[in-house]
Amino acid sequence: MNTYISEEEKLKHPYYKLMELRDDVLESELNTWSRLDLIEWLCWNDRNGVYRDEQSLQEFDNILSKEEAIEIITRQITEA
Repeated sequence: MNTYISEEEKLKHPYYKLMELRDDVLESELNTWSRLDLIEWLCWNDRNGVYRDEQSLQEFDNILSKEEAIEIITRQITEA
């Protein structure tokens, strides 16, 4: 099944809106999100990544901190 989302719909969706932000604006926005919201975005953006606590504990023996999640999101958005 091929799912298409229009540009108008993208602009309304918070995950897509986030991808349009840069620098201080992006960092400020990410700092308002909870750790779990950041992890949800990471899972949405990178389905093959290991971000959820259970998976992360099994794979790396630790969990993703809010600061690490912000760093990863920033890198994924700015390097896209």
